[in-house]
Amino acid sequence: MSGILIHVPPAHGGEPTTLHLGPGETARFGRGTTAHPVELLLPDPAVSRFAGEIRVTEDHWRLSNYSTTHSYLVENPEGAGEYLRIAPRRSGAPIPFEFARVVLPTQGSTVTFQVFAPDHVYLDPDDPAGARGTRTLPAYSLDETATYFLVLVALCEPRLRDASAVSVPTTPQVVERLRTHPALTRLTARAVSAHIDYLAEQKLRVRGLRDNAAPGSGARRTGKREAVVGVALRFGLVREEHLSLLPSRAPGLPPAKPSLSGDHG
Repeated sequence: MSGILIHVPPAHGGEPTTLHLGPGETARFGRGTTAHPVELLLPDPAVSRFAGEIRVTEDHWRLSNYSTTHSYLVENPEGAGEYLRIAPRRSGAPIPFEFARVVLPTQGSTVTFQVFAPDHVYLDPDDPAGARGTRTLPAYSLDETATYFLVLVALCEPRLRDASAVSVPTTPQVVERLRTHPALTRLTARAVSAHIDYLAEQKLRVRGLRDNAAPGSGARRTGKREAVVGVALRFGLVREEHLSLLPSRAPGLPPAKPSLSGDHG
């Protein structure tokens, strides 16, 4: 388990924040103070200076609510409206969602941030009790029903349809490609960027991106998109049949070409 990825949208014209936490690490969220800053800054006057804490365990994460008056919500954006209510002063509530949105109440609105959690662990169907020793872990664990997988398919689509394609879609192009999907009508470029970060750092564990390009720069973002597409296509994680998950394309665009690798496994 490689930890969790937290994405805080920009506030008041600032920059978005992305934070990685490994097992055993914690991050406090709220407004903080000059003498005691927090790891996840939520600069809304209705948010407590120390609103809560996230703690990562070996296979999930826990949320503590420091407020004495307000409950927080943890929503499952990938589900059918599931959510957890974290009561005031609740300590260490375990969060079961692989992708979660934490919602804090404010005056007339809400403040939110997203948490991408560790892969869920499942029993080996051939040895559910583990009687034959340590279970075999998948090299890559992707949920084909999740939004991040649709983002990955959209990134891979040009090369699946035309092997000679050189560039990968930009973040705005991915938003445009997916916006007619009934579940993604409110998808934003910032959300797509967070999904790409999650794919690169957690799901596909892309290496070699720490180059001279500044974090958040166009060069670094382009390299990250190309890297996740390269891993997904080389290992067959995204294939021609996955294109059916995307919204219908406009008439006249070419269909996917058949695979030439001979490996259909």
